[in-house]
Amino acid sequence: MGSVLPVSPHTAHAITAATAKQRMLKLLVCSDAPEQALRYRGFRVIAGVDEVGRGALFGPVVAAAVILPERLGSLARAGLKDSKQLTREHREKLDRRIRKIALAVSVAEVDAETIDRVNIYQATRIAMLAAVQALTVVPDHLLIDAMRLDHPCAQTRLFYGDALSLSIAAASVVAKVHRDRLMRELDALHPGYGLASHKGYGTPQHRRQLRELGPCALHRRTFAPVRALIAGEPEVTALLFDEEAIPDDIVLDDTDLEAGTCL
Repeated sequence: MGSVLPVSPHTAHAITAATAKQRMLKLLVCSDAPEQALRYRGFRVIAGVDEVGRGALFGPVVAAAVILPERLGSLARAGLKDSKQLTREHREKLDRRIRKIALAVSVAEVDAETIDRVNIYQATRIAMLAAVQALTVVPDHLLIDAMRLDHPCAQTRLFYGDALSLSIAAASVVAKVHRDRLMRELDALHPGYGLASHKGYGTPQHRRQLRELGPCALHRRTFAPVRALIAGEPEVTALLFDEEAIPDDIVLDDTDLEAGTCL
């Protein structure tokens, strides 16, 4: 059993907010309602677009674009929803099924160097745009999780889209399976950081290893915990987690929130 980290009121609030959001997302129903509404308006080739890795301290941000057939009942019955609500085994099964039935699937990465140069928001948009442009079928509408892209195609920006739209959820699953696999591969090339476990997010384990080993070439140097190490500044400890810094395979319950975080 690992040590229990002290949790400040600010940290406890951040963890509680993130956990409350996860609980809220579990109440949302992921369906093809957004797609059906667009088809009612005459759109036929709808691409769901989503990203993963935006809040990580290490590695690329990854985006996927997926065009599904009109009938999505098999994916709904298979439990397709926001990738963060799924186990690794379930995600990988869904990834195979999505790729089998989809009209088109594409994945794009934007590396840490580019993220540091243009900022994570713009890097995410670049990755999403590249994924859309790489589709082998041209969409007539983009369903995007909370973003707009510099693309002539009609677009709908849907907040919490990966928890509401099967097309966006499919893109979320494809992107996460791709990035998680990449993190396991990079764990062998950059040992010691625990990348296979936390996937590059800012967990206490990752931050401890960063302090001991220092950042490697694939760490995002403009992100506060990494920048503080490089500059020799005191590490900011008020927020151990934010909404995206909790690895998707970790579920916090009320006992975690009361006692602190055990790793």
